[in-house]
Amino acid sequence: MNLKKQMGQFPNEKRKTYFSTLTNYTNGKFQNILPTPALLEGESMTKLLLQALCKVENTSPKSSIPFVITDLKNLKPEENVLVWFGHSSYFIQIDGKKFLVDPVFSGNASPMPGSIKAFPGSDHYKPEDMPDIDFLLISHDHWDHLDYSTVQTLKNKVGQVICGLGTGQHFEYWGWDSEKIIEKNWWDIIHLADGFTITLTPARHFSGRLLNRNISLWTSFILQTPSKKLFLGGDSGYGDHFKEIGEKYGSFDLAVMECGQYNEKWPYIHSLPEQIIKEVQEIKAQNFIPVHNSKFKLAQHPWFEPLELVSKYAEENGIPVTLPMIGEKTDLDQLGEITWKKWWKELM
Repeated sequence: MNLKKQMGQFPNEKRKTYFSTLTNYTNGKFQNILPTPALLEGESMTKLLLQALCKVENTSPKSSIPFVITDLKNLKPEENVLVWFGHSSYFIQIDGKKFLVDPVFSGNASPMPGSIKAFPGSDHYKPEDMPDIDFLLISHDHWDHLDYSTVQTLKNKVGQVICGLGTGQHFEYWGWDSEKIIEKNWWDIIHLADGFTITLTPARHFSGRLLNRNISLWTSFILQTPSKKLFLGGDSGYGDHFKEIGEKYGSFDLAVMECGQYNEKWPYIHSLPEQIIKEVQEIKAQNFIPVHNSKFKLAQHPWFEPLELVSKYAEENGIPVTLPMIGEKTDLDQLGEITWKKWWKELM
């Protein structure tokens, strides 16, 4: 596959001229609300790479990840469901509309074939398993969230793309009709249909597909429908923005929280499990589902640790947590009424 094509394209002059008028864009780059170094003070990439050479147990599962086969093309129209596909990819059918978030169905989370491969069992779902999608949401342009081959295969199934500023340039470069692309800044509200809005909200992270970080925007989303309000987290470290989102828009029926691929050496860009609980409380979510785990090894923690710890902390704090297997339907009308099996324990 053509690496240059996969890379996407830097924002054009028209986009950059507009970006330069924004308060969260300085010196040609988007900015986090808080200072956000890639690594903890005193750490270096060299030290981190040396640490990565040390053997850590259970960073990948010893046997196949279990999954459930759900026929997404033949869901009942009245079903309000979320189906997780591992890592940060998930499908939502709600109040008659279909959404797909950060789909990565190519089997790896890297432009280099054979690297960062999906765990066995975690990659059952493919583009051909998807129904027609009303709205494709892309939180940012990292390889494990914006997968070239996946989105290109889905092109004729997608009504509109919704993403942060600058990410739309990639889609235009890949031949998508610009009229199908909606790219916005934090706090912008998009009216989708009667009773449906999406609000882009801050995240504490970064962007970039290989070179030149932060030339496009990373984001979280609020999805308001006629019957539900959902927070779709995107990659983020802990920051003041969670409390601000909660004060402006809480409470939420369900929050999808990125939980995994963390390291105490880089605490600003991915949240640790104990921070997830604080974030859920601050955004005022009634229930949450931890994602960004169980498909790719992007950090040195045991693969099951995010689910094991965050479910433990949720129970200790009396916060309802949703823990489906890959492909298992989460009934959005029955949140908090289901006792989820801790499926990963059988693989520990």
